[in-house]
Amino acid sequence: MPDFIASPTKLLLSALLTWLIFSPASTANYPAEKKEPYTMVEQTIKLPAPDLRGEVSTEEALSKRRSVRSYLDEPLELEWIGQLLWAAQGITLEARGFRTAPSAGATYPLEMYLAAGRVNGLQPGLYRYVPGDHTLVKTGDVDLRDEIALAALGQGQVREAPAVFIVAADYDRTARRYGDRGTRYVHMEVGHASQNICLQAITYGLGTVIVGAFDDDQLKSVLGLPANENPLIIIPAGKPD
Repeated sequence: MPDFIASPTKLLLSALLTWLIFSPASTANYPAEKKEPYTMVEQTIKLPAPDLRGEVSTEEALSKRRSVRSYLDEPLELEWIGQLLWAAQGITLEARGFRTAPSAGATYPLEMYLAAGRVNGLQPGLYRYVPGDHTLVKTGDVDLRDEIALAALGQGQVREAPAVFIVAADYDRTARRYGDRGTRYVHMEVGHASQNICLQAITYGLGTVIVGAFDDDQLKSVLGLPANENPLIIIPAGKPD
């Protein structure tokens, strides 16, 4: 047999040698390349449980609700913040996930954000409310009240309020079921949620005002909202001056 034609024995030995060199066992003694694991760290704040038996009646809250645009330079309590967020979008029936504000087809298109400036027990920054857990998830470390005020055409009450609530919406959640009519339903829902905030604020002696004049794209950029969410209403809150 010519030398350049490998015999079966030579082929077998060659294959065995290749396996010994490149098998996992042969490389077990060599240190693997170290890679730093990527982890997304989110700061979550558990809010105090909402109070379901307040001392101020609905009638009294309705009679005292006014648009307040001037606030004392005093901090708010975390308990109050949690109560106002619950009033807007809190869970009221765990089994069905129903919330404080009615939603067409229970599609729940709204997202609640809080720009905290002076809140006891809460660092300044931007937070997103998670209704199912009654928690806040911190999405930014910067006090954004000045930038939100600029987006709101320089309205001073947005800058001065110790806390600013922003209601955004994902229209697609409702439009998938109701088509173009869903836009109207979303706007109805944001009105329900916003009024709940204003009435709940009265029970703590706080003042609020509905702000609808702002540059949509600028505010969306300031808040870093995802593409599918659009800001609809700004609600500054504080102790009336």
